[in-house]
Amino acid sequence: MQDFQRVIDVADVPDPGKTLVEVDGEMIALFHVGEAWYALDDVCTHDGGPLADGELRDYKIACPRHGAKFDIRSGAALTMPAVRPTRAHEVKVDDGGVWVRLRDQPLAQGPSAHATPVSAAAATVAADSPSPVTPETAPTGSPPAPSGPLCEDSVRELLKEVKDPELFVNIVDLGLIYGVTITPAADDATKQHVAVDMTMTSPACPAGPQLISDTKRVVNQRPDVAAVEVRIVMDPPWTPDRMTEAARDQLGIF
Repeated sequence: MQDFQRVIDVADVPDPGKTLVEVDGEMIALFHVGEAWYALDDVCTHDGGPLADGELRDYKIACPRHGAKFDIRSGAALTMPAVRPTRAHEVKVDDGGVWVRLRDQPLAQGPSAHATPVSAAAATVAADSPSPVTPETAPTGSPPAPSGPLCEDSVRELLKEVKDPELFVNIVDLGLIYGVTITPAADDATKQHVAVDMTMTSPACPAGPQLISDTKRVVNQRPDVAAVEVRIVMDPPWTPDRMTEAARDQLGIF
């Protein structure tokens, strides 16, 4: 285990306050709250955002990019879109200075006892949900009969079958669908071309390829669809405010 390293003078950070320090070549967000000191990796586990630049309220730090909140005492992820903890490190005060020793692994393996139960809520939804269907495992046979005319509303209903593989909430309720455009197919007057404008919770979202593939699959189930185009749109960027109340309830966000 590495030794403690002095990173800053106690008097240099107000209470409450935060700063960015370097320990063994790693950037660490240091917090001073309630006469106690805490240290986290300066990395949001959702999108790599700099936590030290976020808003500090009590014992919660919010990522400035998409608003994911972490408990500065344990590193636990408190709100989506983050679902994994960030590393919390050991801190001590001695001889007028603040000392930090890095941990190898995250202290929190899930939400802390005082956290919004994001992982617990997601796990409950996951237990009641069917396993994700990929193009390789999709059932074969006749496609389902159309339920009403093909329109934006009917496409959005189909897209509720597509769920984020980490959050287990459908992409419509998450607010990832910006628009649906339906036009006649060029080579078949009886069918339609469907274009879906979709965003991601972050530009580097690892679930992006799966969400695009699943979106095409579920819309193509309708026999009156000739082709599905998915257009990724990052402007305006996604924020948690785009979620529906149903999504907030599933994730335990109040």
